[in-house]
Amino acid sequence: MPVLNVYENIVLPIELDGGKVDKEFVKKITETLGLDQRLDALPNQLSGGQQQRVAIARALAAEPAIILADEPTGNLDGRTSQDVLGLLKVTSQKFSQTIVMITHNEEIAQLADRIIRIEDGHIQERAV
Repeated sequence: MPVLNVYENIVLPIELDGGKVDKEFVKKITETLGLDQRLDALPNQLSGGQQQRVAIARALAAEPAIILADEPTGNLDGRTSQDVLGLLKVTSQKFSQTIVMITHNEEIAQLADRIIRIEDGHIQERAV
């Protein structure tokens, strides 16, 4: 949301759902993602990579067991893509969350713990 700062964007879904924000958990997430110094910034004051990190923080903040990420680096440059993927891996391990990522990029797929290839709606191959 362009009129909300980083912190407000992160906690918005929790508040809309009537939940209670775990401020300590959000603090850990923002520190891990390097957003702790940008909590008062508006989206238009952030780089593409920072905006992507806010989206990741928003997904993690609700403490879901599973995060679905559809091409999470699709609009990012190579360096920022690598940073975001590294952060996803670190945060999934740190916060015990499973990430199901859809990608057409073979290099990104190779970073996964498990790969399932789907073609025309059918599982073609499973790799560990």
